[in-house]
Amino acid sequence: MSTVSAVRTIVLWCPDWPVTAAARAHGLDASQPLALTDRGTVFACSAAAREEGVRRGLRIREAQSRCTELVVLAYDALLDQRIFEPVLTAIENIMPGVQPLRPGTCAIRAQGPSRYYGGEAQAAKVLLDALEAMGISGAKVGIADGPFTAEQAARLSGAHATGIVAAGEAAAFLAPLPLAVLDRPELSSVLLRLGIRCLGDFAALPERDVLVRFGEDGARAHLLARGLDKTDVAPRTPPPQLEVAQDFEPPLDRIDQVTFAFRRSAEGFVAGLREAGLVCTGLKILMHTESGQVQEREWLHPRWFTADDVLDRVRWQLQGAGAVEQGLGSRITRVQVLPEAVDEAANHDEGLWGSAPEEGIHSGLSRVQSMLGHGAVLTALIAGGRMLADRRVLVPWGDAAPGGEAAIAAKRSRPWPGNLPGPSPATVYEQPQPVQVLDEDGSSVDVDERGLLSAPPARFCGTEGGKAASADTAWHRVQSWAGPWPITERWWDAAGRRLHRFQLTDTEGGAWLLLLENHSWWAEASYD
Repeated sequence: MSTVSAVRTIVLWCPDWPVTAAARAHGLDASQPLALTDRGTVFACSAAAREEGVRRGLRIREAQSRCTELVVLAYDALLDQRIFEPVLTAIENIMPGVQPLRPGTCAIRAQGPSRYYGGEAQAAKVLLDALEAMGISGAKVGIADGPFTAEQAARLSGAHATGIVAAGEAAAFLAPLPLAVLDRPELSSVLLRLGIRCLGDFAALPERDVLVRFGEDGARAHLLARGLDKTDVAPRTPPPQLEVAQDFEPPLDRIDQVTFAFRRSAEGFVAGLREAGLVCTGLKILMHTESGQVQEREWLHPRWFTADDVLDRVRWQLQGAGAVEQGLGSRITRVQVLPEAVDEAANHDEGLWGSAPEEGIHSGLSRVQSMLGHGAVLTALIAGGRMLADRRVLVPWGDAAPGGEAAIAAKRSRPWPGNLPGPSPATVYEQPQPVQVLDEDGSSVDVDERGLLSAPPARFCGTEGGKAASADTAWHRVQSWAGPWPITERWWDAAGRRLHRFQLTDTEGGAWLLLLENHSWWAEASYD
């Protein structure tokens, strides 16, 4: 028999924490019908939404049909953690030794707080009062032998805000609970087929037989069902305060004033990261205005942020709200910079032979971007599409691809019937250039409804604004050609397109990619 003794534990549980976090971040009332969506389905919803029939896993349209007043927001896992961080800090001020279990749930050893506050119930009340002072209502506290039992006590506290399981009574408390609380779907499915319906039935099985049949994970679940939770509470090391904020009194209404005043804070932000042995590769900037609005934006960096880089992002974000000459629409009262992505500085040290070329490129591009604006320096990514122009995605230097690299890769990997196989042309025109293609008799070459060519192309030339070629126009004699290759976009839609693609080489050694659409010829690209 096992002689494990469980640690007396306090677990704080905030029901519907993703909804609470989103409501606090967006200034909404968490008591209204609110749903968070992830990949087209409901990830979490408020109690008011559940009363209207909204459930996790529903499609968005189905949820909105059940509750017409439903407020829908996108789920953000990072937001859950960021909003929970001040809660952990507040708890650490009154009960040191907090271990975050997940956003919205944390554990604390019960011995110290119960002695200090005069009992476990009194410690739980102090904890709940601290959350109420922060504007977080509805939190639950469970106290029992081990974090697992304490969390179940919090969840089953019902109308009471605190559930306390006496020492040594964990097994009796857990016995009637369903197997689903173990959060092991495969194990629960097997146990149900064996006729085991609750934790008490599972706990009654011999320990050795469970280990042989279900392995280490099954034995771990067996200990939980018996109320013998081995898990100790491992207090977190509070992270260093890396974010910076600066208030402006009186509020500032010019971009140059804000950036000049924030310079020292930007330098302090980077210095704080350096002292912690970190570099920042992604940050969030929040602008608080005199009208009460908060403008926020996330910024990425191809390497890491320096103080000048932070100031550039502050200025570019302000330029989105007003011009330097005209001032801002609403005066700025506060600027916050929060590190969203940090990494060990050692991972970004120079290599053995240095990295001067890369640094020179980055310095030059960043300098041009600083002078001309955020969108002045663009980098190209290859996406998916039938037309060459569709495959090119231009991203400002230092920004992430729209939707992320995974979305670009997924779009690139689609079949795209009718796309051009490699090798790709070296020059793709911003807009297709009009051209004229003639046969030996001087008639325009065309393709009929069956995809057959009217005559082999003999010569072609560019045209000015769609005008017919004149005697002075430079004609190219066709040496060889291939095509037509049909391209059909949205064939079911009257507004869809039907094109034919050709490759031509001329006698001067040039190679061209031409399109034929609605009896008109266009040059899409050229091979250099």
